Amino acid sequence: MTTNPATILFVCSANKQRSKTAEDYFSALYPHINFLSAGTNLKVCEKEGTNPLTEEMLTEADLVFVMEEKHRQQIKQHTGDTYGKKMIVLSIEDLYKYYQQELIDLLIRKTEQYFSK
Repeated sequence: MTTNPATILFVCSANKQRSKTAEDYFSALYPHINFLSAGTNLKVCEKEGTNPLTEEMLTEADLVFVMEEKHRQQIKQHTGDTYGKKMIVLSIEDLYKYYQQELIDLLIRKTEQYFSK
C-alpha cells in the first residue's frame, strides 16, 4: 500500500473539464489530501477564469497527473527535467465535459493505485 502524497496536482489544457473534474471529485473522496488543478494554456485560462499552471504549483505538488503527453512536454519545455519524476501521464483525451461519468470512471481507473483512504 502506498503512502498518500500531501498534494496532488491535475493538469490539462484549460482547467475546465478534465483537471477540474479530477480536483473536485477526488477532493470530496479524499479530504485528507490537498488536490489542485491547472491548465497549460495561459490565454484560455485567463479568458475562462480558470487556474493557469504555475511553477509554484509544480513545486508544491508531490505528484502531478497530466492528462496528455503534450502537457508533460509543455511542462518539460519550460522547466527541463525538474518535475519529471513526479509527473504521470494519464492519457485522457479532451473528449469529456465537466464531471461527466465516463471521465470520472477513467480518472478512477487510471489513478486508483496512487490513492488509499
